[in-house]
Amino acid sequence: MLRSVLLAAAGSAGCRSLVERTPLTRPLVERFVAGDAVDQALRVTAALAADGRFVTLDHLGEDVTDVATAELTMRAYVELLRRLADHGLAGHAEVSVKLSAVGQRLPGGDRIALDNARRICAAAASAGTTVTLDMEDHTTTDATLGTLRALREDFPWTGAVLQAYLRRTEQDCRDLAGPGSRVRLCKGAYAEPASVAYQEKSEVDRSYVRCLRILMEGAGYPMVATHDPRVIAVAAELGRDRADFEFQMLYGVREPEQRRLAQAHRMRVYVPYGDQWYGYFMRRLAERPANLAFFLRSLLPG
Repeated sequence: MLRSVLLAAAGSAGCRSLVERTPLTRPLVERFVAGDAVDQALRVTAALAADGRFVTLDHLGEDVTDVATAELTMRAYVELLRRLADHGLAGHAEVSVKLSAVGQRLPGGDRIALDNARRICAAAASAGTTVTLDMEDHTTTDATLGTLRALREDFPWTGAVLQAYLRRTEQDCRDLAGPGSRVRLCKGAYAEPASVAYQEKSEVDRSYVRCLRILMEGAGYPMVATHDPRVIAVAAELGRDRADFEFQMLYGVREPEQRRLAQAHRMRVYVPYGDQWYGYFMRRLAERPANLAFFLRSLLPG
């Protein structure tokens, strides 16, 4: 119930205004977000690369409401990719893109998002790195996979994200487990109806392991996005070589475990940055009650 309330709050303009005006929110936000500006994101990326970890950078923002903002987001990614190359970080960092941030939900949004994503992919190719398309709520899944197919015609390394809590995901894993296919498997972080998504944690966990086995037995490149020790153990036991898959975790979560995994496996950290942090922040609160308790204490006077 609490998780559902927090995920609903992630889409509430009133809640957003309250949280963003609360000064004491900032310390917790900074735990999960690398900073508001690209310079801060680059410093975090350089530090993680020096520590043996890889990075995927997310310029925060989603559900844009006009073409101009979608283009600004695209240009922010192009600039980020140029600077990654200039700083010698492109070999350790790629970018993650939400298609709703580059126009997917606008009228004619599939075309707008595809055009903007193509420009981001072209910039990534010039920089010598890759792009992964983030997955959002279930209403966008088919459109996102359609954009993925179109992008892979010119940029076959474009990565996909699949969410284990969706009932359809096992079949999507089979469809995307082919040679060269980069697929990030996560559990999912949006409020979804029971008609399309598993509701119980145990069901989601079992689905994740089933999907993981499909990807690990396929010919693609699985990206195992999890903080769950049991899932990490299952993935490590499936016999893939270090170069044939990677673990992924969120910036600010299980830092010691990230370092441990980086000693034996390829370990990538999902690093968000930018001033549009509210939706991302609320989803992180929904995932872990301890984060919410810390946040609520920060709102108390004195």
